Amino acid sequence: MEKIIVDPDNRATFRNNVDYCVGTGRLGLALTEEYLKELEFVQKMIGFSYIRGHGLFSDDVSIYHEYEEDGETKVEYNYTYIDRIFDSYLKLGIRPYLELGFMPGQLASGTQTIFYWKGNTTPPKDYKKWTDMVIALLQHLKKRYGEETVTWPIEVWNEPNLPGFWYKADMEEYFKLFKETFLAIKAYDSRYMVGGPAICGVKDAEWIESFLKFCQKEGIRPDRITRHHYCVEFPERIGHYDYSKLEDSEMRFANLQSTRDIVDSFEEFKNTPIHLTEFSTSYTPKGVIHDTNINAAYLARQLSRLGDVNEAYSYWTFGDVFEEQGVPDSLFHGGFGMVAAGNIPKPSFWTFYFYKQLKVFGSECVHRDDNCVIVKNENGYAGIVWNIGETEIKREYLLGGAEGEYALVTKTVDETCCNPLKVWHDIGEPAYPTTEETQLIKSAAYPAVGSDVIKADNGHVTVTACVKKHGVVYFTLNKRNYTPDRGYDYDKVISFF
Repeated sequence: MEKIIVDPDNRATFRNNVDYCVGTGRLGLALTEEYLKELEFVQKMIGFSYIRGHGLFSDDVSIYHEYEEDGETKVEYNYTYIDRIFDSYLKLGIRPYLELGFMPGQLASGTQTIFYWKGNTTPPKDYKKWTDMVIALLQHLKKRYGEETVTWPIEVWNEPNLPGFWYKADMEEYFKLFKETFLAIKAYDSRYMVGGPAICGVKDAEWIESFLKFCQKEGIRPDRITRHHYCVEFPERIGHYDYSKLEDSEMRFANLQSTRDIVDSFEEFKNTPIHLTEFSTSYTPKGVIHDTNINAAYLARQLSRLGDVNEAYSYWTFGDVFEEQGVPDSLFHGGFGMVAAGNIPKPSFWTFYFYKQLKVFGSECVHRDDNCVIVKNENGYAGIVWNIGETEIKREYLLGGAEGEYALVTKTVDETCCNPLKVWHDIGEPAYPTTEETQLIKSAAYPAVGSDVIKADNGHVTVTACVKKHGVVYFTLNKRNYTPDRGYDYDKVISFF
């Protein structure tokens, strides 16, 4: 068994920004009941600050309208749906991260669309009408929600380096879109924080470097550099589903570092914050890995290090109400969400919940390695231990600076004790489970809780972590305040009968 001595005076680099932002399917889905129930659950349990999704200007949200009057084409805006959507967000304690896209049909220069819901991905036919629409929306939001709206982050478009998301992946045309949008927003109110280029994967280094050279030439200083981060090889499609192999974590972290290095190579852009406005394992909404315990363990390592070179990172997505490739065919369909229909938390949900609890517990990180992160406060320690491998790992953590008794509480998520996918499979994989089946599956979707009383020995208290294959364990170790009632003897209670 591996033994690790943890010095309470040690300080390890660990920037935990797990609750900054989370992703969502297109904004129009926020008009549905199931969507709001899932978001309410996530907010109650974790509490993200911002939410980012596609389709702000798509036709289903219905903001932009052209009409003919006296032989002249005129424009009007309709904020009925976006107000309902954002009202719902603010009621749940979350604010929009404004991704500016896709193109309204009447403003589009072409007919190319993406997804089941046909988001138009062509440039505007008139850039002045585009920027007028953007500024009109910001004015409306400020009037409705107040000055706080200037703190809502803004990102120009989504994945323009992919031809499906931006017509022909035209770099020069995207740079024009960014410039016109950036300058219009800053002219309206310079306090807004505007970022780009929101790229994903393909030619990422080329796009980042070219984007910064363009900004340098034009005298533009983006407030954030935005990009995406996915961690699987190209998937194999079988029936409705995508099967992908995970990429090596170190390779993915190196890719993130390369973006940081490129940004910092420009003197005027050095230390500009980087936002991962989407990240996950698989990049498809039918990626079966999303529903599994291995997803939870892999993400535990990601979350331990994503803050090293990125100011923010937003998981894609909070829930399974999602329609990019059509309405989901089954309960567990490989959806992006950390929560399945019926508010069934997937194993990955608990990874995020544990990291939020770690943030609440204490900000002083005393130990971090490839399998764990441990923080402390004045009352004790808390940590997360994960196992991406094939066999159980056993570790002893000797936590220093201890005296007296401590209460150890563990919460375990692994394939044995927190695996709703297995229960669903074992009862026959019902695509549309009944209320009773949903409750049964949900009952298997919560961590196993354990507890113990541990006494300090020679200034250390020892926590033994046994983490099964694809497991994640969260523990807290707090000084024990023992206050028994008169006449109550626990040892006698459990041995008396």
